Amino acid sequence: MSFLISSKKNSILLKELVKTDFKLRYQGSVLGYLWAVIKPLLMFAILYVVFAKVLRFGDDIPHYPVYLLTGTVLWNFFTECTQQGIHSIEQRGDLIRKISFPKYIVVVSATSTAVINVLINLFVVIIFTLINGVAPSFSWLMVIPLLLELYIFALGISLLLSSINVKYRDVGNIWDVLMQAMFYAVPIIYPLSMVMSTSVVAAKIIMINPVAQIIQDIRENLITNVTTTTWELSGVAWGLVSVGIVLLVFIIAVLFFKKRSKYFAEEI
Repeated sequence: MSFLISSKKNSILLKELVKTDFKLRYQGSVLGYLWAVIKPLLMFAILYVVFAKVLRFGDDIPHYPVYLLTGTVLWNFFTECTQQGIHSIEQRGDLIRKISFPKYIVVVSATSTAVINVLINLFVVIIFTLINGVAPSFSWLMVIPLLLELYIFALGISLLLSSINVKYRDVGNIWDVLMQAMFYAVPIIYPLSMVMSTSVVAAKIIMINPVAQIIQDIRENLITNVTTTTWELSGVAWGLVSVGIVLLVFIIAVLFFKKRSKYFAEEI
């Protein structure tokens, strides 16, 4: 009975933290919650003009505007999820010092805001997909487990780095720099075929990255089968490496976070 009561309390706390985080994110802005949609659309518009119209990327890919929009939305989700998650423990230090509760709730609540945003953005993506002439299919259902895979990877990184960031506050800044570099290491603005024309080995290395694997898989299932995925490029065994990395990172993160969480109140 005590376990059920504890679980109910944790659920209520998580719900309240998610609501608070989401409200605070857009508090004081004129457009409010609309920024959840406007921000990725503005980023997409800039990338589309520069890389599609000026540099002529994606001429060989059907529905390239939606292809680019999807990659942008998913990348923003991963970025927002990890950045918010990494700083979540230090930002909730007052709560952690006053109340005894499972500390992972703080990280989950911080990353849940990104989940809400990506669900809103994916609704916009689907609208653009239909306007672009892409016919709905059962393959669209594959977006759900792939999005879950991306969230598990982002949550694992958040749990791992947030527990380190409590003591070493440089972690967040280092991660921001790494994310800027990774943006160009993942086929978001350019098609993977551009890399393959130079080096197939380089393309295979890029696709080991779970973020690249997930984005390409979602594009194939949602937009066009012209997309090159890990499974087509390197085979099932190589594709399972990306999935294995996600699970390994998450398991290590959970164990490390559990070990370090008992010291959070002292170190914050």
